Amino acid sequence: MDTDEHLGSAPPKAYIIAGMLYRYRVLALLFLLSIITYLDRVCISVAGTRMQKDLSLTPEMWGWVVGAFTISYAAFEIPSGAMADRIGPRQVLTRIVVWWSIFTTLTGAVSGFAMLIVTRFLFGAGEAGAYPTSSSAISKWFPVQERAKAHGIVWMASRIGGAVAPLLVVPIQIAYGWRASFYVFGILGVIWAIVWYMWYRDHPSQMAGVTKEEMAVIGAPSSPVAHVGLPWAEALKKKNFLLILWMYHTYCWGSYFYLSWLHTYLQKGRGFDEQEMKLYSVLPFVAGACGNLFGGWLSDKLVDKFGLRIGRRTVGAAGLALSGVFLMSTALTGDKHLAVLFLTLGYGSMDCMLPVSWAVCLDIGRKYSGTVTGSMNMAGQLGSFLSSVAFGYMVTYFGNYNQPLIPLASMLFVSAFLFSRIDPTELLIAE
Repeated sequence: MDTDEHLGSAPPKAYIIAGMLYRYRVLALLFLLSIITYLDRVCISVAGTRMQKDLSLTPEMWGWVVGAFTISYAAFEIPSGAMADRIGPRQVLTRIVVWWSIFTTLTGAVSGFAMLIVTRFLFGAGEAGAYPTSSSAISKWFPVQERAKAHGIVWMASRIGGAVAPLLVVPIQIAYGWRASFYVFGILGVIWAIVWYMWYRDHPSQMAGVTKEEMAVIGAPSSPVAHVGLPWAEALKKKNFLLILWMYHTYCWGSYFYLSWLHTYLQKGRGFDEQEMKLYSVLPFVAGACGNLFGGWLSDKLVDKFGLRIGRRTVGAAGLALSGVFLMSTALTGDKHLAVLFLTLGYGSMDCMLPVSWAVCLDIGRKYSGTVTGSMNMAGQLGSFLSSVAFGYMVTYFGNYNQPLIPLASMLFVSAFLFSRIDPTELLIAE
């Protein structure tokens, strides 16, 4: 059993219900944000077939469209995460959500390939930092033993957004065209940003009504801690930090397929019509939602019983390895309904890891959690960019949509191995 001294004492059993409500209200807002984030993000994937036809886009061109988002998203991850550490999630998330909502709306106004590339690039720049900043909020409002569960709930919400997107987007597109769906979703983010800015506070001590008992459960200091920038020269020498970056990079090669190519794959690669696609594309995201909730819960349970090292590594590595098996099976089966089943199980397995990886960043990062999660997500989104662009070229090269899944599955096996080597008990910067 690991001895994890920096875990601190366990939260007292006698919770004050009124006090608990405040951090769960924070979590509820982050839950809604995550749904909106993925509604906006997955909208373009659902609209992909119609957009490609209307704008005369080839598979290679579409790969660049979905890749444009990821490259700017990656570039602005660390600055956004560091900004959240420095000035707090209240201001940073407000800016992020308003910006991406504007460019969600503008996506519906594009008239050609070049304009679409620019719009999606700026959309990614605006949305960058949404999850690192949410993670920064979780680090301030939740004790160590609840952070994987909190991340699991936030990421579960993202999958709910992904599952709901086809059910909302397809009817809007049929009735009003693909452009209208972007106009509708752009409004939701602005409403959320107004509520967040008016209610949320960056530290529990700044929120009227939070009790001393609640503060004790959270383990928060009595006042906000002054921010100090991450000493990069020291951090980049740490093997543990580099393992996290490479683990998430290779994971995103498999993960981003579901956000960028899944809906096109089901229609063009497996022959489902639009109505079938609308129904079957929901299944992986439902499984992902369950995987996030289960993975976060299981990791925190194992942390309580066996310590951080076993609690984080076991769930993360096993989830990634299983997802590699299922994605490889998708590529090799000739049955389109089995393919949907394997895709669904693959995403569910993969997402058991997701809240655990973000909790690991809080475990090792502490007061640098926004910067550390931003760094991890930047590395991941570089993988998303490379895989989304490469997938389009591989489809043309192989002449089908199945063989390109094999290299994506292989990267998930690599990611599983890397996760098994991460040590969440090792602080990035000694305190």
